[in-house]
Amino acid sequence: MILFKLLETQPTCLGIFQEMIKKTSIYSHPLVHHLMDSGTQKEKRDDDSKKVVAEIMARCFVPSLITTTSWEGFHFVGHEIRITEAMDSYGAVVWPSALVLCYFLETNVKHYNMVDKNVIEIGAGTGLVSIVASLLGAHVTATDLPELLGNLQYNISRNTKMKCKHLPQVKELSWGVALDENFPRSSNNFDYILAADVVYAHPFLEELLITFDHLCKETTVILWVMKFRLEKENKFVDRFKELFDLEEISSFPSLNIKLYKAVKKSRRSARKGKVVSRRVFL
Repeated sequence: MILFKLLETQPTCLGIFQEMIKKTSIYSHPLVHHLMDSGTQKEKRDDDSKKVVAEIMARCFVPSLITTTSWEGFHFVGHEIRITEAMDSYGAVVWPSALVLCYFLETNVKHYNMVDKNVIEIGAGTGLVSIVASLLGAHVTATDLPELLGNLQYNISRNTKMKCKHLPQVKELSWGVALDENFPRSSNNFDYILAADVVYAHPFLEELLITFDHLCKETTVILWVMKFRLEKENKFVDRFKELFDLEEISSFPSLNIKLYKAVKKSRRSARKGKVVSRRVFL
């Protein structure tokens, strides 16, 4: 058992051990086959992940000609999407997490059908994810802070006009602020909440958790892509699990990104979670 634990936790040792096995034929214990299989499976998962990342990143392109307005291009849902970024704000830049979520929505339409669904994106930023969801047929509400709405509206309008079944809406949403007034629970009928890279080094993680909880009904599905950078993010995931059932759908180690699916816990569990959620993040 000690040998098993050592080899499982030390990739270098595992690789050497596997090479030794290949050169001899006297090892036939089931433990040997398990170790070889686990190592091979991990390598295959890593290779598959890298291939998907390469395909996702290949969806980006830059204009061949310099124009008066700088923009970055993306290919999703059979459309060329042109996004203008605002370099003075982290919230108005296209981050890899948004590309991962766009790719997931496009390639999983059978299991996560967006047609005629009510969808809200929080922290929409440049609007790329909302644009893709709209092109897939959803009723989309794209939200962010007031200072980002101008660029967000511009990108959404230029990329969805006359192309989408439902015209997407842009709305202000400051996490934890005036939620009952601007998003009353009685009218929150969202089938999906989309979120890409909304957790990072900022002081509003408590408000973000409250916002997730407020916007969700029992049947709402959260699709959330997260890049792990700091210990605060790990703590947020733990806190998130107090109110939501969380499932990891995909992982991209080369990007340090994970894709999650979440649904609200039962009312009894949620009430217990809300008591705990009064603690403040450290």
